[in-house]
Amino acid sequence: MTLADLTPELLWLTPAEKVQAVQLLTSSLVGEWPGIMKTPSVIGGDACIRQTRIAVLMLEGLRRLGSTDERILANYPSLSQADLDNAWGYVAANIVEIDEAIRRNDEA
Repeated sequence: MTLADLTPELLWLTPAEKVQAVQLLTSSLVGEWPGIMKTPSVIGGDACIRQTRIAVLMLEGLRRLGSTDERILANYPSLSQADLDNAWGYVAANIVEIDEAIRRNDEA
């Protein structure tokens, strides 16, 4: 997909969605994700939701099994929709890392 392909879609976004798109692109460029932390001594250094031991790979695994955001939030009341949005943005930009982490976790 090219920028030319995306341009019409980007122009249809609401102002709030455009802000989210810019934040996603900025995070992707600098490699820093709001609300996502990687600490070597926590969950083997895998990406986690801020100040928790809830791994992004685990949330993505639940989503791949069919869990909705609503169901995940009901099961993890300490999380917010913003936490999940941050996690999904991280997954989208780091899919190879997440796929490998899920594979490693499944083999363990």
